[in-house]
Amino acid sequence: MIVITSNKITEERIQEIIHTIEKQGVQAHVSKGEDRTVIGIIGKAEPQLAEHLRQMSGVEQVIKISKSYKLASRDFHPANTIIKIGDVEIGGDQLVIMGGPCAVETPAQINEIARLVKLAGGQILRGGAFKPRTGPYSFQGVGVEGLEMMAEAGKKHGLLTITEVMTPEYVDICAEHADILQIGTRNMQNFDLLRKLGTIQTPILLKRGFSSTYDELLNAAEYILAGGNPNVMLCERGIRTFETYTRNTLDLTAIPVLQQLSHLPVISDPSHGTGRRELVETMCKASVAAGANGLIVEMHTDPDNSMTGDGVQSLFPDQFANLLVDLEKLAPHFGKKFDTKKEPIPAGSWIK
Repeated sequence: MIVITSNKITEERIQEIIHTIEKQGVQAHVSKGEDRTVIGIIGKAEPQLAEHLRQMSGVEQVIKISKSYKLASRDFHPANTIIKIGDVEIGGDQLVIMGGPCAVETPAQINEIARLVKLAGGQILRGGAFKPRTGPYSFQGVGVEGLEMMAEAGKKHGLLTITEVMTPEYVDICAEHADILQIGTRNMQNFDLLRKLGTIQTPILLKRGFSSTYDELLNAAEYILAGGNPNVMLCERGIRTFETYTRNTLDLTAIPVLQQLSHLPVISDPSHGTGRRELVETMCKASVAAGANGLIVEMHTDPDNSMTGDGVQSLFPDQFANLLVDLEKLAPHFGKKFDTKKEPIPAGSWIK
């Protein structure tokens, strides 16, 4: 249930409404917009509460929300959520580019990739220190040491950082080293982890499970929002279908649909969405055309020898840089701003 108030309502009156709601043993979450204030009611309220609220001064409407997710719903929060981290705004008209390797391997590797991401015009360095792998004998990441490597590389080159967290006990240390925490497809419904993420304020990139519906993704986001962390981004990273030519099927429909259903920023991951280097650039552009607020793209200086084996979906640095130059031209046509301020990187110029 949501309560919509007059745009002329006083703060004192809003607090009176909140007090009335919370006396019923439910929670009130306030969302203030330019034209109205919306108070979301979380929990099972008594039927008479709605009628009581309708009679209160300053209340224009009381609407029952049938969706199982409330805080993630655009009904509750009509305006787009914009997550600000330093000079980067995610969810507005700025196109945000996250680039880097699947995994942090060595200090030299992540430092050089950070330099190239910055040179190309990217704003955020991606890299995994802990890697959830399908097989138990696959490379699992370098752990806390990798967090330290990436944090140092990001700081040196003026980049924000994003890394994956897999378990509740590692949330705090990952948040200490990274600006954004990523929740991978296999952990989208790790509810203990989601609850822990709700207790911090670090922005979260929540990837859609490879067999999950839109509602399931938004309900996963609801766990984090309900815990008190409003800084959540949704990520479409491809779903499992009958097609085997690509690693996954990148569901571009998810971008506008999620933006209709929710106010949270939507990021696209064409690297995992296709699993094929030759398709990544095209699907990045298609994602921007579909309305994505940002892209997370794998890039490696030596994809053929990547320790994770994901090199087949990683762009070379020159491909990454040229993609960003193209996006700079494309973005304004779809209501986004992006400025590389750079020239394309010549092929092979990063090899020393």
